[in-house]
Amino acid sequence: MATCPPYPTHPSGPAGGAQRHAHWWHRTWVRYGALITLLTLSGLVILALVREQTGTEGFLVGLGLAILPVPLLIAAFRWLDRVEPGPWRNLLFAFAWGACAAALIAIVANSFATRWIATATADPSSADTLGATVIAPMVEESAKAAAVLLIFLFRRRDFTGVVDGVVIAGVTATGFAFTENILYLGTAFGTDQLTGGSGIASVTAATFFVRIIMSPFAHPLFTVLTGIGFGISALSADRQHVRRVLLPLSGLLLAMGMHALWNGSSALGEYGFFAVYAAFMVPAFALLTWLVIWTRQRELRTVRAELPAYAVAGWLTPAEPFALGSMRARRIARQYARRHAGKAAARAVAEYEAYATSLAFQRHRGRRGRAGADFVVRERELLEQLWRRREVARPALDHAARMTAPPVPVAVPPWPVYGVYGYPAAPYPAYNPYRT
Repeated sequence: MATCPPYPTHPSGPAGGAQRHAHWWHRTWVRYGALITLLTLSGLVILALVREQTGTEGFLVGLGLAILPVPLLIAAFRWLDRVEPGPWRNLLFAFAWGACAAALIAIVANSFATRWIATATADPSSADTLGATVIAPMVEESAKAAAVLLIFLFRRRDFTGVVDGVVIAGVTATGFAFTENILYLGTAFGTDQLTGGSGIASVTAATFFVRIIMSPFAHPLFTVLTGIGFGISALSADRQHVRRVLLPLSGLLLAMGMHALWNGSSALGEYGFFAVYAAFMVPAFALLTWLVIWTRQRELRTVRAELPAYAVAGWLTPAEPFALGSMRARRIARQYARRHAGKAAARAVAEYEAYATSLAFQRHRGRRGRAGADFVVRERELLEQLWRRREVARPALDHAARMTAPPVPVAVPPWPVYGVYGYPAAPYPAYNPYRT
């Protein structure tokens, strides 16, 4: 049986470590309990408020229509996160925060601000416009950004770069848009019930077309700008305090600005919405999509560049850095493990790929002077996780490396190659009419 390659020993802590561990355990569960309680209460309150405004029938119709884009958006953000997939609990928290806590903050704060402006100016129409274009973007983007901030502060190991910021922000905004769409679609359905509207000319159909068909990515697009700011901040060194604060704030301000432009498009005339949609939203969506995909490819290059050092040390086989730096090879490895050893083996290979990617990013940050004080401890933890899964993962990754290895080009020599009797060798076998 192979022995585990040496690595720096875990620094010994002072006596009483068990008590400190127990204290951490209790503190963590208190934190989780408080969050779950907060999200549950927020969900119950937002459910009551939305149902009160839409009615039971309108709520059910809005719920059925609003849920349609959610699986597609979650799948898209999960696809972006395939290089170093974050834990599902972070995504569940982000979605729940957006759908419950952020939506509740937005409804209460927007209503209060709009009423206050209407009372102060004695002009309800201008209060509605000002509330939609100024108050709502500030309140809603701040409420959604709170989820990104919480994960950035308390789940720092899972927040390592731009892609993590994009995914967490996008999932939070997807949850927020889900609740908001229930409200808008349910209200539209109630309006049709009162006015007798039906078919494609109904308010419900128009609302569905604008919010679900044309712009399901609107809220995620706004909040992703905040996520990018947090992601770049995560790549900064700990000593760059000003940069780490200004970047998330800059992303938040950009998100508010784009949100305000989107909400204010209705005040630009009959075709203002379509003009803003074509001139700003679609190009911004295309640009951010390209940026995130480019960042994902850059992460794969980082994996290929950093892991060979661990292969030299004996932690990985020589073929693994190549296989782990290719999404196609990773998929082939998981399929190979599933085919030969079942679902548990495929899950172990997927975990091995995720831990190896985290190890590459950890080494990359350390080499650039951006690693934290727990660099050695974290490196050891990741190496131990890899070593536990090596028996299942190594054959699958070696197979994937062979299947995806580029062909070796064979160069033709520039000088003539001579055969027997000094005659030039033919580039192909001589013609033989009797050969079958």
